[in-house]
Amino acid sequence: QVQLVESGGGLVQPGGSLRLSCAASGTIFSINNMGWYRQVPGTERELVATISSDGRTNYADFVKGRFTISRDIAKNTVYLQMDSLKPEDTAVYYCNANILVGTSWSQLYDYWGQGTQVTVSS
Repeated sequence: QVQLVESGGGLVQPGGSLRLSCAASGTIFSINNMGWYRQVPGTERELVATISSDGRTNYADFVKGRFTISRDIAKNTVYLQMDSLKPEDTAVYYCNANILVGTSWSQLYDYWGQGTQVTVSS
């Protein structure tokens, strides 16, 4: 059983910062890509940023230069540092991880966290 537990969401004023964390636990052999997505009610979930096992990053255009994704391999944890936040960043943010739970590549699965609310408002 694998779980992704997110933390760090909340209410922040425009221009402020938040740092999201997501820790994976359970039977984990290795973790490939990890990432963050977000969703506003009534819209589709969208990619925010991803990071590979060797540290390569990918960002959505709307967060480039403002958000930074990083990970701690030893702690099975991914972070999202969000700076210069805008009201349009308000959403539920979800952590995603591609996790190998056994010795066979057929045991590679996608997992999602429960989501954490980020609200940017004055």
